[in-house]
Amino acid sequence: MEEVKVVGFWASPYVYRVIWALKLKGVKFEYIEEDIFDKSDLLLQLNPVHKKVPVFIHGGKPIAESMVILEYIDEMWPQNPLLLPDDPNERATSRFWTKFGDDERKHFFGFLRKTGEEQEKAIKDAQNSLKILEENALGEKKFFGGNNIGMTDLAFGWLALCLEVMGEAAGVKLLEHNSFPRLMAWIENFKNVAVIKENRPDQHRLLGYLKGLREMYLSLPTS
Repeated sequence: MEEVKVVGFWASPYVYRVIWALKLKGVKFEYIEEDIFDKSDLLLQLNPVHKKVPVFIHGGKPIAESMVILEYIDEMWPQNPLLLPDDPNERATSRFWTKFGDDERKHFFGFLRKTGEEQEKAIKDAQNSLKILEENALGEKKFFGGNNIGMTDLAFGWLALCLEVMGEAAGVKLLEHNSFPRLMAWIENFKNVAVIKENRPDQHRLLGYLKGLREMYLSLPTS
């Protein structure tokens, strides 16, 4: 079996997407921690275009971008659980919501970087995106694709991983059970999957990291 490696950063939700996928598939891998604030020559060599983690290495060949990596993993190791469904319509739906999440990502991180009226606008933008998910993506399903965890769940895993901690770092609360009952139920279902529960950053450490990021963003000069 060709060697599998993951170059990542402990707080990156995009790195955890890859770790979760490999763990779900039962694929053994070596994890290499990267300092994203002082990028190594290895990272710059493996991902010269974006210079970001995660980077997935299989048989000495690097692959970048977390969702590209997840599709590669699903094709290379087709054993259950399948991350993308067999049905073409369901597969397209999964890709649609995954792209929606990536397109809306800027709204979810905006409130961490802003204060005052700008933060209020960012909170509303984020909640509008969450409302679209609440009303259109989940229905009465346990996971986005049904009863089993799949690609879309891993793509939105950061909601369960760090949205609440991000809110705490910024002094806001985005999710309330009475406003987002389906999303809140999904978060609990997702967090209770053994692979997810066993592979997530320490929440106290993550809170300290996010508070530091917020302080850094707020100290930057505004244009």
